[in-house]
Amino acid sequence: MKNVLFVCTGNTCRSPLAEALFRGLVKGRSDVSVASAGVGAFSGQPASKHSVTLAKEAGQDLSTHRSKAVTIDLVEKATHIFALGRGHQAALLDDFPEAEDKVYLVTEFVADDRLRGRDIADPFGGDLEDYREVKELLEKCLPSLLAYMDQTWKDEAGRGSKQGD
Repeated sequence: MKNVLFVCTGNTCRSPLAEALFRGLVKGRSDVSVASAGVGAFSGQPASKHSVTLAKEAGQDLSTHRSKAVTIDLVEKATHIFALGRGHQAALLDDFPEAEDKVYLVTEFVADDRLRGRDIADPFGGDLEDYREVKELLEKCLPSLLAYMDQTWKDEAGRGSKQGD
């Protein structure tokens, strides 16, 4: 089972939207579970209204989403952790150095050189179009994450490994 965790700051905008869109990509697959959390999240907050709207447009429901902070349990359970920005990636590695082999930037595998390695900007406080830009970037990046996972996942013990290990 591949356990994917998307991580941003507050777990109300970017990571819930990434989670919802990725759920759409893996719909019907029983070998992938998806969750999200935030490195600075206050637990129990709803997803932003614009993330809910855009998820709904994509056929996904974020209306019951409640934010949660990244915990050791979430990190240990995850086989792949995708940070929405380099700051999130650094915070994860500072707090959970043992997870280094499964923490990636969400743009790490995208084919477009202009997007690879780029942070997904935080739309918090922005309008629907700011959120739509995030959604469009995620839609470009998420298929490459799934392809990477499918091409490299080999460990039956529930641990992922980076290519070349």
